[in-house]
Amino acid sequence: MRRTAPIFQRIDWFTAAAVMALMIIGLFNVASATSGADAVDWFDWGNKQGKQIIWVAIGILFAATILLIEGEFFIKTAVIHYGFNLLTLLAVLAIGKTIGGAKSWFSFGNVGIQPSEFAKTGTALMLAWLLSRTSEKIATRDNLIKAIIVIGIPAGLILLQPDAGTVLVFGGLIFVFYREGLSGNVLMGVFSALLITVATILTGANQLNYPVIGSHSAVFMLWGVLLGIGLILWITTPYWIVPRRRKFVRRVILISGIASIGFSGMLHGGMEKVLKPHQRDRIHVLFGIDVGNPDADYNIRHSKAAIGSGSWTGKGFLQGPMTAYGFVPEQETDFIFCTIGEEWGFFGSSFVLILFTGLLVRILMLAERQRSAFTRIYAYGVASILFMHYLINVGMVIGLAPVIGIPLPFVSAGGSSLIGFTLLIFILLRLDAERFTVLR
Repeated sequence: MRRTAPIFQRIDWFTAAAVMALMIIGLFNVASATSGADAVDWFDWGNKQGKQIIWVAIGILFAATILLIEGEFFIKTAVIHYGFNLLTLLAVLAIGKTIGGAKSWFSFGNVGIQPSEFAKTGTALMLAWLLSRTSEKIATRDNLIKAIIVIGIPAGLILLQPDAGTVLVFGGLIFVFYREGLSGNVLMGVFSALLITVATILTGANQLNYPVIGSHSAVFMLWGVLLGIGLILWITTPYWIVPRRRKFVRRVILISGIASIGFSGMLHGGMEKVLKPHQRDRIHVLFGIDVGNPDADYNIRHSKAAIGSGSWTGKGFLQGPMTAYGFVPEQETDFIFCTIGEEWGFFGSSFVLILFTGLLVRILMLAERQRSAFTRIYAYGVASILFMHYLINVGMVIGLAPVIGIPLPFVSAGGSSLIGFTLLIFILLRLDAERFTVLR
């Protein structure tokens, strides 16, 4: 289809329809989670379901506006968009409102705006702009460093709020790196870091106390094990590496060993000194560690109970007692998926998961059919951001991820997240509509 065709004939309607379906699902479940045992008054604009309707309408208006803007505009303004997002992240640290222990919001009367939700779009655009301006792959050191800086600056500012959940979402942009040529050795490094993270959390939970060293002896033992593994690999290098590569391999072993112990030490220090007790307890509960606090796993226990009570077909709209009487905190936002599980059951939950998975697959298909490097990279950024939200939100609701407070895209209540995700998706759809004319 040529570029001269009307824009509404050129957009990918499957993706747009999936987004609209998720918005509608979100509206019904937000209404259910916030109306209690009462009937839903859809036109009470002071209630959360009324506000959500307004946000959906605003999102649709934004989507239609974006589709009328030339795709070249988003390429030329990527740097401006990114810079503006950094300014808002700095401003919220100075004059923002603290909600839930995080200084993440601008407050305008009864309306709150969370700039980190919009920074995801700005960062994805900036990353696409940076990587599309060179014919070299990201595997080159300069490109990799620049890309890490682009992601690291907004992630660092968000960490200062603090909002660890959103920072993890930014970390998901590493998937873009692999599509653009990053070596699989880095993936091995990430996997090793995950293993060290789990080992550090398990050994640093102060559950193993040895009188000789003290309460942190288990962590010291872990560091000793890492040091021992490094020494064994160093000593045995001549037996399993050809001579011409021994010097390089030994250098890698030395750097990796120091980095592993340093990473474990910083992680343990962060767990003990940076995280608040309730945040630390949530992580420990995830790994089955007894924290001596019966309320530490309150959210997860009640969330899993609500989902389990839905059985195959659910209890029906507004018929879920755990939803109606507010047994699960933040059920209209972070824990919206347990409302779906209780009222729509296994089949309803599966439908939402299949719909979301289909949306992610479709975005990847859009990415691979692009002639424009900018659009391809941006599409992978969009897929990475949505995947991390999907993975973490559903994971924490069913007890497979720590409770860190992150919305389910298009479904959870909240104007900033809904508008932010709408911008993210519909900019991609506008760029995809230009695929027959190579943008850049």
